[in-house]
Amino acid sequence: MSRVAYVNGTYQPHARAGVHIEDRGYQFGDGVYEVWAIFGGKLADAEGHFARLERSLNELRIEAPMGRAALTVVLHEVLRRNHVRDGLLYLQVTRGVARRDHAFPAANTAPSLVITARATDPAAAEVRAAKGIAVVILPENRWGRCDIKSVNLLPNVLAKQAAREKGAGEAWFVDADGLVTEGASSNAWIIDADGTLRTRSVTSNILRGVTRSTLMRVIADKGLRVDERPFTPAEAQAAHEAFITGAGTLVMPVISVDGRSVGDGKPGPVATELRAAYIRYAKKGGA
Repeated sequence: MSRVAYVNGTYQPHARAGVHIEDRGYQFGDGVYEVWAIFGGKLADAEGHFARLERSLNELRIEAPMGRAALTVVLHEVLRRNHVRDGLLYLQVTRGVARRDHAFPAANTAPSLVITARATDPAAAEVRAAKGIAVVILPENRWGRCDIKSVNLLPNVLAKQAAREKGAGEAWFVDADGLVTEGASSNAWIIDADGTLRTRSVTSNILRGVTRSTLMRVIADKGLRVDERPFTPAEAQAAHEAFITGAGTLVMPVISVDGRSVGDGKPGPVATELRAAYIRYAKKGGA
């Protein structure tokens, strides 16, 4: 079955879909994106992703290509045409096509909208979660507005490659104070010796993770404690458990940090249960 992409008002064969060579996303990284996890053909955490998309567009002063209701229709049509029941849906909005010039183009320049979807294998994801992943530590070298989900991802790309070359599944950035900020494509969490969950506050200029926000509600329902306070790599290595959150990984246990095992070097019971609880919650509330 061939895949289908939505590009600026038309549905095109994925293999031949494209944007103009002077699209500002291609030439400047002048755009934003969102990724939804898909459960049973529904958008997980739909409200959170729409809200973050709108915030990112506003922060970069990019006009929304269409209203939320119309966009929802298009998103579901992309899922339908690609026969995706469980998977990931990617959306990207850029400032549009214009003669190459760093300053904003004319106000009437239409934004570009691209949407793609692909199926994933839930069973394979659970096998990976049952094994857990390793994390490597890298110095923070990203721009100062990580709260905007922009397509400027070169440091993240290099970090992911560094992780892959060391056999790890994620990289955690560490700031000048020696504190973990977040992962290359995820939020970072640990569980202290007293059972307290710790993750950096989103006021600290990190991405406002939608999966993170939903998990906060799941955690509250379970009566667990959360301390929105950063931690060091050494604290992560000494923690009882660690995990990451994101639309692509959901809740993924971390079994080692920079080569040192976390806990007993296996996915911990709290992270494992939180993953299952998040998936139940997301499936029940999908849009």
